[in-house]
Amino acid sequence: MTVSVAEYLLGRPVRSVLDVGCGEGFWRAPLLAMRPRARYVGVDSSPYVVRRFGRRRGIRLGRFDALDEAGVRGPFDLVVSVDVLHFLEPRELERGLRQVRALLGGIAYLPAFTAADAFEGDVRHVRRRTPAWYRRRFRWAGLVPAGLECYVTRDVARALAALERQPA
Repeated sequence: MTVSVAEYLLGRPVRSVLDVGCGEGFWRAPLLAMRPRARYVGVDSSPYVVRRFGRRRGIRLGRFDALDEAGVRGPFDLVVSVDVLHFLEPRELERGLRQVRALLGGIAYLPAFTAADAFEGDVRHVRRRTPAWYRRRFRWAGLVPAGLECYVTRDVARALAALERQPA
């Protein structure tokens, strides 16, 4: 879905992907199977992951709120950060969203569990925030909702039809 949305908005195939909080690079293989020529950059805060998989899978050490320190250079057609946002402290999230915005050349897929969502699993460290809390942070960072937990820059949002734009 994320590749299709990015390509629809870009009008061309995805050429670059940034995966923040990538773990062992779960998204890498399916993305490269779809777009073998795409540049994949993974960022994860685990030294173990980087030591074990970094060189082979294009993963570097870094945090959501310190992409600049990880040496990540954009723009990226697709930025994904799955199962990350709801674990971050407010300052980490805010700083990271601004950095994602600066690196974004297409769409960002940024799913987050909110206090309004029912979910199971290890929820000990999940920060339960309202949907409005997240919407304010996305808007502050310059990210416009495009639906399906996808976000675009204000420039890209101008290309969306009125019914494609989601209320902020």
